[in-house]
Order: sequence, then structure tokens, then C-alpha cells
Amino acid sequence: MDSQWDDGGSVDLDDTRLETLSPEPLLTRDYETRPALVYERLRRQHGPVAPVDLLGVPAWLVLGYREALQVLQDDDGWPKGLENWRARSEGRVPSDWPLGPSLEVNHILIQGGPGYRPLRTAWDVALKPFQDPRHPQAKRLRSAVTAYADELITLIGQGGKTGVADLSAQFSRPLPLMVASHLLGFPGSQGDDALMDMWRVLDAGPDAEAALERLLATLAELAALKLQKPGDDFPSYLLAAHPDLSLDQLARELFMLLGMTSDHVGILISNTVVEVISGESSVRASLSAGMVRETMNRVVMRKPPLVNFVPRFAARDTPLGNYTIRAGDPVWVSSAAAHADPLFADHVASGTTISTRAHLSWGAGPRQCPARELASTVAAVGAGRVFERFHHLDLALPADQLPWRSSPFMRGLRSLPVRYELAPTPVRRAGTVDDPAPEAAGEVLPDPSARQRSSLWRYLTGLIRGGR
Repeated sequence: MDSQWDDGGSVDLDDTRLETLSPEPLLTRDYETRPALVYERLRRQHGPVAPVDLLGVPAWLVLGYREALQVLQDDDGWPKGLENWRARSEGRVPSDWPLGPSLEVNHILIQGGPGYRPLRTAWDVALKPFQDPRHPQAKRLRSAVTAYADELITLIGQGGKTGVADLSAQFSRPLPLMVASHLLGFPGSQGDDALMDMWRVLDAGPDAEAALERLLATLAELAALKLQKPGDDFPSYLLAAHPDLSLDQLARELFMLLGMTSDHVGILISNTVVEVISGESSVRASLSAGMVRETMNRVVMRKPPLVNFVPRFAARDTPLGNYTIRAGDPVWVSSAAAHADPLFADHVASGTTISTRAHLSWGAGPRQCPARELASTVAAVGAGRVFERFHHLDLALPADQLPWRSSPFMRGLRSLPVRYELAPTPVRRAGTVDDPAPEAAGEVLPDPSARQRSSLWRYLTGLIRGGR
């Protein structure tokens, strides 16, 4: 038996087995309020890989940047797919495990095995028209994002040219959902009920299970519609690229796009706004130089929306950090902890407007997020419109008192209260590559009467607070 010393003491490299350890629970109150301190404590005790308890189920948490890349870049050595989980196959994962339902929906984010590669190829083909800036669909998408952002900000302004707003509930969260509805090709505002149900699922409240059932049923109906009448939208493109997808499979893929992209983008917009207006000088310098995406790069280094990736599993007994991970053990890579790894963080310049592109916010390796360019565009346009449309923004709470919501996967603000002053209504530039003219891009503006009738718009209208 070999051993190795680290800050936490002597750690067995050969004989330690996950099921024999008594790991500390990860999802505690400390983790919700101060996750960085939890990651650092685990790093001191165990090194770059630590055993943790996830609501009663043991798992390995990867804290080191180098080790995170080792796992993410080796899809054969560390595959996804719940069929690779030894404890699950042996019946040692409780049937009522709270994280079970989110991992059992077998879409592209979760799936392993031979079915993944053709599915990923189809995703890449279906997303290309929206992610290639030279494509008319990408130009229409950018124009639509701008229109939706302006629509939401104008709605906030109905409460007064100055006032108080929850920029998360009234802007950052609805914007990517509205864009996702555009991508999915929901007719009119019929997707608004689905968007509200997506919120309920993401918030994991008491009505989340019923909301998930309704949402999947709605997406299955949409999938059937696209099969009969294809359009210029993501479901139709995905079906064309992967004709063997069943309606149930397509509904699960649409669920992933709607949920993962919208939550990730919404959190990224809110975090960018907070970092800029709370006084982080290098982030402000990036923004003032017109580099919105560079600003977001710096933000995701400090506060990545996706803090822990869905699990992978050791294909064989493999040394990682100070432990040997046994075949079939679950391994969760923490991007947030990896970004804070001193071996990585100490080499990232803090005083420059040019940030590293080596962050793991979108993953790494062959399974890097297929929609990363799409999501980055939506977030950049949304954040850009905030700083163009608002003449002044202040946090209505001290930055260290903002309420956070944490899950095993995501970390974002529960709310983002701000005091605002609207700028004079801008004249939109037209005819450039970055901001195409509506007629050139084929922009589809929302129908105001349909908006007023929609459940989403009624909810947002109810959030309006008078100017102060």
C-alpha cells in the first residue's frame, strides 16, 4: 500500500474505498452562503480530490484545476451515463434520492454510451445556424434578443424613470426564457405557460414535480407539431439532423436546452451586473472598453453559474489527486473550486482588462457545452442592453447581503434588488453586423396584445414597483 502526504496528512493511494469513508455533507448552510470556504476546507483536508456526501450518497468532488481537466478531457476514462454508476447498479442509491429525478432525464447533458456521439453531432448541426454569426438565423436571434431586452426594460420603466426593481426576476431570468421560446419555435405566446413551469422546476419548490410533468407534456406536443410542420427553429433542425429521435427523446432534449441554457444565462447576466456596479475595477475597465464578453470572462472566473458538473464515472481504477478512484465511482467536477485552485488562480492576472480564456464555465474537452456560443451571445447582448438603457444602477443591498440560491449544480442570486435611473430612450443602430437592421435580419417583434394576455407578462407586470 502506497501513501502520499498533503496538507491534510497521509492519504492511502491504493486501499481507500469511497463506500468505507464517512465524508462530510457538501450541501450545508455554509455551502449555500460561503461555498468558497467549504471548497478550501476540503482542499486542505484532502488535496485536489475530496470525498463528500451528496444528500446521503457518497461521491468524489474534484477541486483541483489540473485534475478537473484530466477528467473533463478524457471521455473514455471518465464517461457519463448512469449505467456506469456501480452503487446505482448494486441498488445502493436510494430510490427517493432528491437528485435522482434531475439525473434520470436522459438528455445530452447526462447521456453516455454509443448514442451520445450521433446526438452530439445532431446538436452541433442544429445549433450552427444560431451560433454562426454569418448565418441569417444568428442575426435574427441577436436582433430578437435586443428586442426582448428592450421590451423588459421598458416594462420596468412603467414603474417610473427612477425606482427600485428586482433585476433578476424582471430581466435576467425572463430574458433567456423568452429567447429559448424563440429558439424552440413556440407559436405566438403559447410557450409562456411552459416558461413559467420551467421556473417552477428550476426553483425546486413544492409544485416542481407537477410543473415538470406539464412541461414535458407541452414539449412533447411541440415536438409533434415540429414533426408535422417543420420550421426555422431548433427542434426542426434537430429532427432533420437526427430523424431517429422519438418524440419523447426530442422533448427531453428541448427540456435540457430550455432549462440549462436559460438558468445559466440568467445567472451570468445577474452576476455580470453585480460585478460591474459593485465596484470591481478590472471588470469595469473591460466594460468601458466595449468588451462585454471579456467582462463576462472575468465574471465566470470568480462566480461561474454552473459550479458543479453532472457526474462522470471512473471507467477503471484510476489515481486522481491523493486517492485512487474505483471503477464505477461517481466523480463531480467543481468548476468553482477549480477556478480557486491556487495552482491556477495564482497565475491569473488580476489587474488587466484581458482575462484568461481558460475558465471551465462551459466545461472542457469533447463534451464542452454545445450551446456555449449561443448562451454567450444572449448574455452579452442582455448585459449590454442593461448598461445602455440604464443611466444609473446601484445595488439596493450591500453586495455581501445579496441572497443566493445554491443547488448541487448551479449558484445564482435569488433576487437582484437595484435602484435605477433610466437613460433617455435610445435610437437603435441599424444595418451593422453586430446589430442588424430589423428588416435585414428578419426580426420578429412580439405582439403587444398577445403579451398582455400571457401568464408571463401578467406576472412581470405584477412585479412593477413605483418610482422613488
